Amino acid sequence: METLFTNLGIGFGAVLAFQPFEIFGMTLSLPLNLFYAFIGCVIGTLIGVLPGLGPVATIAMLLPATYALPPLGGLIMLAGIYYGAQYGGSTTAILVNLPGETSSVVTCIDGYQMARRGRAGVALSTAALGSFFAGCVGTLLLAAFAAPLAEVAFKFGPAEYFSLMVLGLIGAVVLASGSLIKAIAMICLGLLGGLVGTDVNTGATRYSFGVPELSDGIGFVAVAMGVFGFAEVIANLEQKEAREVFTNKVTSLFPTKEDFKRMVAPLIRGTLLGSALGILPGGGAALASFGAYSLEKKVSKNSAEFGKGAIEGVAAPESANNSAAQTSFIPLLTLGIPPNAVMALMVGAMTIHNIQPGPQVMTSNPTLFWGLIASMWVGNLMLVILNLPLIGMWVKLLTVPYRFLYPAILVFCCIGVYTVNNSTFDVFMTAGFGVMGYIFMKLGCEGAPLLLGFVLGPMMEENFRRSLLLSRGDFTVFFTRPLSLGLLIAAALLVVIVTLPAIKSKREEAFQEE
Repeated sequence: METLFTNLGIGFGAVLAFQPFEIFGMTLSLPLNLFYAFIGCVIGTLIGVLPGLGPVATIAMLLPATYALPPLGGLIMLAGIYYGAQYGGSTTAILVNLPGETSSVVTCIDGYQMARRGRAGVALSTAALGSFFAGCVGTLLLAAFAAPLAEVAFKFGPAEYFSLMVLGLIGAVVLASGSLIKAIAMICLGLLGGLVGTDVNTGATRYSFGVPELSDGIGFVAVAMGVFGFAEVIANLEQKEAREVFTNKVTSLFPTKEDFKRMVAPLIRGTLLGSALGILPGGGAALASFGAYSLEKKVSKNSAEFGKGAIEGVAAPESANNSAAQTSFIPLLTLGIPPNAVMALMVGAMTIHNIQPGPQVMTSNPTLFWGLIASMWVGNLMLVILNLPLIGMWVKLLTVPYRFLYPAILVFCCIGVYTVNNSTFDVFMTAGFGVMGYIFMKLGCEGAPLLLGFVLGPMMEENFRRSLLLSRGDFTVFFTRPLSLGLLIAAALLVVIVTLPAIKSKREEAFQEE
């Protein structure tokens, strides 16, 4: 426990530290990391408020911007965008009946009904307080489990890492919403995309088709920005701007004593469920909010009120999606394995700054590791302060027509992609992936499994080949090492379990509200 507080002290010291900053020829000393956390929270809330754009698309667009920032500052800003989007998504869900974020879909059901009954302020404050509590608990779990898990990770060899990635990809398939076959197809497509480029062992180019720009592989930023940024914009442009903006003045923000009594248990249950699902590969905030709402409908004494403005229907999903957003950093920071699409983008951000995600970050760069964790506490506090007083501004922002908003986003995307390598080829490739992403949407295929496959593919191949080199071509190395065997057995059990009729129906039920 003493070590934990010492480490958190290092983290808070890094976040609050004053650093030299030059502006107009003058050098000022400012807490820059605190400023980056604030910028991330504001952008995240803004993105959450605007329907049609999520944290994946936003982080993909802003990845090039982190080139100019120090590693810790860049990661703090991107993390702020992620959990800030969870907060902002609840604002549109409650006031406009449109989820700004996928994880806020179920908040619409009861949140909007509360607004229609004149309780919009209570619904918004419930979402903010639930999010703050869950975010703090999630961050505490991240801080508590990071060090022990990193110790375990040091026992991992190439065979164990390969088996862990197999488990991760199978988990992503099992926990993805929609068709299992489509999720598998998307992961396979991502794995194939990761093979393009130069083979590190032989130096031969693979699947480049004589295009020199592909000799270094397909750019991660181009894939992420195309499949999530461009595709989201194209899909949203074909929909009518039917937005019923809540124009009544939001009053009585503070919940009553009865409200507090009813929201405490759902808030705790949602936080615990979200914390567990956030760690799982493919889980993340969306699954956590759906699962928490389904659970609350079954166990609540007021289940008859669900769908008519039950405060439990806001507290449970909002606490679940925020705790999941925080705990999804655990496998990324301790094992170097991204559990969802946003964390896959964080891997890209770390790679940009020559940081290899995994347990060695804690020992080689403790300031960055604990600084990122400490920034989440600061960020959660900022979000409560930001969200409630600025509700009026967010409502006005919702009236901005999409025809002005989306061209600006596309221009920003193109500039961002171009600045990565100063290459027009990257811009055209992003546009190509944008069209591909739009086609995937039309076919009902999720982009997240594709991105996970694309990120984990090269890592899987590297660890697979390294294992065979060390074992001199003996494939039994994956089954003779106990940890590797255990992970493969867990992956096999997941496949068996998900094919059982009872589990299959429960899996579909978890996403039925969507």
